[in-house]
Amino acid sequence: MTATELSIDGVTLTAGARHLVRDVSLTARPGETIGLVGPNGSGKSSLLRTVYRVLRPDTGRVRVDGGDAWSLPVRQLARTVAAVVQDSAADFDLAVREVVAMGRTPHKRLLSGDTPEDTGFIDSALLAVDAVHLADRPFDRLSGGERQRVLIARALAQRPTLLVLDEPTNHLDIRHQLSVLGTLRRLPTTVLLALHDLNLAAYYCDRLYVLHDGAVTASGPPAEVLTPHLLAEVYGVAAEVATHPCTGAPQVTFLPEGPRV
Repeated sequence: MTATELSIDGVTLTAGARHLVRDVSLTARPGETIGLVGPNGSGKSSLLRTVYRVLRPDTGRVRVDGGDAWSLPVRQLARTVAAVVQDSAADFDLAVREVVAMGRTPHKRLLSGDTPEDTGFIDSALLAVDAVHLADRPFDRLSGGERQRVLIARALAQRPTLLVLDEPTNHLDIRHQLSVLGTLRRLPTTVLLALHDLNLAAYYCDRLYVLHDGAVTASGPPAEVLTPHLLAEVYGVAAEVATHPCTGAPQVTFLPEGPRV
């Protein structure tokens, strides 16, 4: 499995008179983990939707390994790109294992059963998100965090070369946040994800793109991007940024009442 190169070139997306995304360009080299950060309404989810083909850009192009993502056959795109969306409304009347097995659909003929290879990928995906013990449980009886892990497992079972995830740590407890992001980071796959937690983004992402009012305000390695000045400008908060003594990653500490004098 070879990781995919993603290129977003000058993408603009509007809803009526409102700009959701403004002339955004982004690159993700094969095998990189790229984070989108920014406040609510900054355009993160909208930009991701142009990649997994829910919202067609008004201008600009999304390229996957050099080809226009919006021109690829649906089956080819499904074998290449897997998405985990934010707050999915999916309420499957299926067992967890059956939901994860749906990730194998792009690789199978219509109505064909699971092969031993499919079974192996499904088992591996369940194990990766600590959901083996949930395999026979009804999906619609799970907690929010359990559902989120199962949907991530479905995407992993798809064996994509590009994973697009919108707030994948939603509803997850701290242990599973770290476990899931660690799993994504180790995959031989290109990963593009939106995150609200800046410290998680700083540790697990190779590069960050900061969105504000639909436009890219800054991009680069986390240590270059996450500065007190940028956090004040984009988020409107005071913060201190230091290098964590154990991880070596930037550590953001927010100051609710402004900087101490």
